[in-house]
Amino acid sequence: MKNDDPLDNLFDKLLENESIFKSKEVLRPSYTPEFLPHRDRQINSLATILVSALRGDTPSNILIYGKTGTGKTAATRHVGFELEKKSENLNTFCSVLYINCEIIDTQYRLVANLARQFGEDIPMTGWPTDQVFTKFKETIDSKQQVLIIILDEVDKLIKKGDDVLYNLSRINEDLKNSKVSIIGVSNDLKFTEFLDPRVKSSLGEEEIVFPPYDAEQISDILHQRAEMAYKEGVLDDMVIPLCSAFAAQEHGDARRALDLLRVSGELAERESKQVVEERHVRNAQEKIENDRIVEVVRTLPTQSKLALYSVILLRKNGYVNVTTGEVYNVYRQLSQNIDMDILTQRRVTDLISELDMLGILNAVVVSKGRYGRTKEIDLSVPVESTLEVLFEDYKLKPLENFKPVITSQTHL
Repeated sequence: MKNDDPLDNLFDKLLENESIFKSKEVLRPSYTPEFLPHRDRQINSLATILVSALRGDTPSNILIYGKTGTGKTAATRHVGFELEKKSENLNTFCSVLYINCEIIDTQYRLVANLARQFGEDIPMTGWPTDQVFTKFKETIDSKQQVLIIILDEVDKLIKKGDDVLYNLSRINEDLKNSKVSIIGVSNDLKFTEFLDPRVKSSLGEEEIVFPPYDAEQISDILHQRAEMAYKEGVLDDMVIPLCSAFAAQEHGDARRALDLLRVSGELAERESKQVVEERHVRNAQEKIENDRIVEVVRTLPTQSKLALYSVILLRKNGYVNVTTGEVYNVYRQLSQNIDMDILTQRRVTDLISELDMLGILNAVVVSKGRYGRTKEIDLSVPVESTLEVLFEDYKLKPLENFKPVITSQTHL
């Protein structure tokens, strides 16, 4: 029996269009190129410190700073890869282990992950942390080797205490055969202020700063990757300059520029276009910004989501620049409806300020004369996509069709 279901041919139709990409993966943050433009000085500094590992000595611990998209992770992984390759040629034992502390953010999980990279079968939970640490030390000390541990986003790790950094920074005292060196990578130049002074001094023996890229440097990076990522002649002349300009506005974020270059191509392909144009870049910029906002909204605490939903409800009821008093009135109704603790108006005003800093709201302090000062609040995000994300939270789901009683309040 013939099946005329149009979905049967869905992928066949999509595959008929030839891709404009040669390799999309080279535009992703996880890709480490063999050559990193405009990072020679930082790479040489890193290699100069780590070369002692090839002589069997313990390299100094290193802290690497720089804003997002300045090449910190790519450069560190690149040097680590070259170090391992050279150690094989010299028949010395050097291992470079990479940990993303945004994902692996507790001492137990970190040490268990390190031990598992050496083949130890350690459960994700259940053992005392001291036992996991002892097992890790026994495992790496079973032969002569130099171990370099890259802790990317290391500032995320210390939010739950700096015990793990303290223990790792002193680990060499307990080792006879192996040696351990730590490289901490962070976007936050001030995170060491929260560290125990002993950890701070041992962890930051050497420091390397990665400055932001300018538009010209980002352009060089994009030309290098575009050559690998795209087929010849598919990029309009204005695509790379525009991606560079947008990323330069974002404090020289090369990662943002690469995302723009990739998403622009994906949008062009969805339109079955064989050329990526300037409008695709502008659409990609909008899409990436919306995606960022959606992700920020998704991770907000419930109370912040209620404050945001209050502003949206007022907006949908015809209010443009709403006041904190009006927001608080709606917020109280929402909280009562789902049995949430009702915060004070001052605390809700603080939440509004935080949403302003995140770029979700725009809150401006205005004088109301004898009524004092208040904040006029407007949305900086698209309503429908924001509502979709808010209602993903099961606590807010019952409020989907909520109709607030709105009374105008112009005073705090």
